[in-house]
Amino acid sequence: MKVKITKRIVDAQAPDQKDQFVWDTEAKGFGLKVTPTGRKVYLVQYRLPGTATKRYTIGRHGSPWTPDAARSEALRILGMVASGLDPAAEKRAAKADITVRELCDRYMSDGVHSKKQSTLEMDQSRIERHVKPLLGRKRVKAVTKSDVQRFVRDVAEGKSAKDVKTGPRGRSIVKGGPGVANRTLGMLGAIFEFAIVEGLRPDNPARGVKKFKEGRPARFLSNDEIARLGEALREEEQNGGNLFAVAAIRLLLLTGCRKQEILKLRWDEVDIGGGFLRLSDSKTGAKPVHLAAPARALLSELPRVADNPFVIVGSNPGGHLVGLQKIWNRVRGAAGLDDVRLHDLRHSFASVGARSGESLLVIGKVLGHATQSATGRYAHLSDDPVRAATESIAAHIGGELERRKS
Repeated sequence: MKVKITKRIVDAQAPDQKDQFVWDTEAKGFGLKVTPTGRKVYLVQYRLPGTATKRYTIGRHGSPWTPDAARSEALRILGMVASGLDPAAEKRAAKADITVRELCDRYMSDGVHSKKQSTLEMDQSRIERHVKPLLGRKRVKAVTKSDVQRFVRDVAEGKSAKDVKTGPRGRSIVKGGPGVANRTLGMLGAIFEFAIVEGLRPDNPARGVKKFKEGRPARFLSNDEIARLGEALREEEQNGGNLFAVAAIRLLLLTGCRKQEILKLRWDEVDIGGGFLRLSDSKTGAKPVHLAAPARALLSELPRVADNPFVIVGSNPGGHLVGLQKIWNRVRGAAGLDDVRLHDLRHSFASVGARSGESLLVIGKVLGHATQSATGRYAHLSDDPVRAATESIAAHIGGELERRKS
């Protein structure tokens, strides 16, 4: 059908079982497509020398695309064709020239299928708190290595730090620092690798950017310090402290687990008789954790709360403990260990094994260091030396925790 396309003509078009076309008599190639669902779309049809006929979609009928506005756009596009330009190719190029903000959104939607949920949440937080505020408006193609280096420096210096109110009683304190800058750089590198795969740029501007040297080395507790910590934990219990918090701290030291692995531990993951924690999720995925005698005894004595699946029970019904850091600050202060972090308890578990002469490979297996290369390195180890190492380390720590000064 050929006719001058007006609003009356557009309104009169009814859908059919297949696409229907109305071609304009005033602008050759300008047309209206009506889909079987009733969608009405303006388009322009053209052909460059030596190529097949192409159709370029202008937009759906309705604001801003009236018949007159769409016809004017069609004439502009046909002018490009007359100059030897391909409007479809120009449109693809413009669509590819996205901002870093848009790239991040696309990455979180399409480029992270193999990541764990906890990692996705951390990536999203770093994108929203650091990447978008500092780099979000830049075009992906325009980002240089110098831009990324400046970004890393700005994050380290706290230029993206904020204290964000997240609700009536909630706050999100966004901090910078070298550690945050380094980890955000690693994620940004992955985002630009995704951009390469998507054909959005040919190289990765984050590659080769120098990281900061991070804080102090890992802190290990000495035997005397473990004994002082044991005394402080007993005092916390005697003074009416949270017994689940005390149990969490003891388990961190007796198992070498990570903080979230203990805080989110569920009773259905605990096999005291078999001597295992069978974690369904951890930083390295599902894994078994051997339980030595002191840890088994602690779990056997820990009360279970009805309708709460967690071992380390929190104040909210059905929830696990939060705010362990506040209690840890009090306990470590009483023990004179103000420079010791909760994660240092995991380091201390490993160091006791090393001081006892355990193989570093066995200690790695005990701790569940399961990078792809490490997994292959540990694969030949049987459970017997791992269990023996776990028993030896935890028995030593358990003895020190219970040792009282004369």
